[in-house]
Amino acid sequence: MTSGAGQTTIRVLIVDDQVLVRAGFRILVDSADDLEVVGEASNGAEALGLARALRADVVLMDIRMPVMNGLEATQLIAADETLAGVRVLILTTFEIDEYVVSALRAGASGFLVKDAKPHVLLDAIRTVAAGEALLSPGATRAVISRFLSQPETDEAAATHLSVLTDREREVLTQVGLGKSNDEIAEGSC
Repeated sequence: MTSGAGQTTIRVLIVDDQVLVRAGFRILVDSADDLEVVGEASNGAEALGLARALRADVVLMDIRMPVMNGLEATQLIAADETLAGVRVLILTTFEIDEYVVSALRAGASGFLVKDAKPHVLLDAIRTVAAGEALLSPGATRAVISRFLSQPETDEAAATHLSVLTDREREVLTQVGLGKSNDEIAEGSC
């Protein structure tokens, strides 16, 4: 982020394979006094190179692009220690559960759909630049749903196993290791 006359300017890199989409985002982002578009890329490989060269604060990243998709580019940006301060905000047409989870696993700081209202996008850029995480309402529902569908935690599993005797737990462990009944019986003598 650059500072000028008491104001911080957030540097934004726009990554989308559609020229008109990039142009629209550029106009919107540049209309905010505290935001500045420093570059544009049409695929993930270009985005990675420009992220390194331009040191944008926030990368607006589409997912589905040729050459290198946005998820792969996000993962490479997040893993690059020299880009530690760069935040990625995924901006996509598709609010698919797998995309949301994959984006977060890749290291994205936020996930927003392209049909968001303009002020929501500008606020999302500011939020992500400040080091906060952001998910669109649909993405939040997807993450919560996925979390709730996960098996119980180890602590809950330990509680369930506590009703077993020591020998029952030992047998269960041996079964889990693939041992036969005869092998388990021989081991108990």
